[in-house]
Amino acid sequence: MIMMNDTAKPILVFDSGIGGLTVLRELRVLMPERSFIYIADDAGFPYGNWAEPQLRERLLSIFKEFIRDHQPEVSVIACNTAFTLAGADLREAFPDHTFVGTVPAIKPAAERTRSGLVSVLATPGTVKRAYTRDLIQSFATQCHVRLVGSQNLARMAEAYIRGDKVPDEDISAEIAQCFYEKDGAKTDIVVLACTHYPFMANVFRRLAPWPVDWIDPAEAIARQARRKVPALEQLGIEPHVDRAIFTSGNPDFSTRRLMQGFGLSV
Repeated sequence: MIMMNDTAKPILVFDSGIGGLTVLRELRVLMPERSFIYIADDAGFPYGNWAEPQLRERLLSIFKEFIRDHQPEVSVIACNTAFTLAGADLREAFPDHTFVGTVPAIKPAAERTRSGLVSVLATPGTVKRAYTRDLIQSFATQCHVRLVGSQNLARMAEAYIRGDKVPDEDISAEIAQCFYEKDGAKTDIVVLACTHYPFMANVFRRLAPWPVDWIDPAEAIARQARRKVPALEQLGIEPHVDRAIFTSGNPDFSTRRLMQGFGLSV
């Protein structure tokens, strides 16, 4: 159904850092009529350093503030670690608000694999989460799924996105465990279970010991969000400016420049 509304509510996109820009990019393609507020919890980044109870409490506090202040149509949690940890708690705490979450793309990986060997490249928090193992039990019991938790790759991706040099050998060390052989077969799919990682996909392809299918969940997340958000008639809607908000209140110059390159005011 197409609705006409000159004061459409924004879409909130949340990530621990700037990795969620991969999801924002896809959301804009499917929702050109909507405005977006991008929230980067850079004050809490990286989430791998947090104990679960404290991180869960932090996420509930952040969303309480931003839902109150910005009244978004929906909140897209573009962070596997955040959603697998606190998605159920957020939905319970804010029952009248719609959340679109990010989970490891294990189901499509299991459907696509030919060798039956799948790796999930994620943060340590996502790897150890029961949510992730439940996805494997539900959708990938016929596959051999290797969970690879990288302590450093999200931080490397942040640096790479900003234009810093990241040595190939450091990246290779983080992704090496994704590639393995079993009974004459080789890994043929790697799930990118952190929204930071797709920005480095071309580097991963170059460094991989053999070709694999790298699954980026951003498009699927955007499609799910589009299903939840009413379409608006674009004619007559005032031009909008998308914004980025950093919980530190003080992003550095390279981050500001990156956000401006994505058409976001900081």
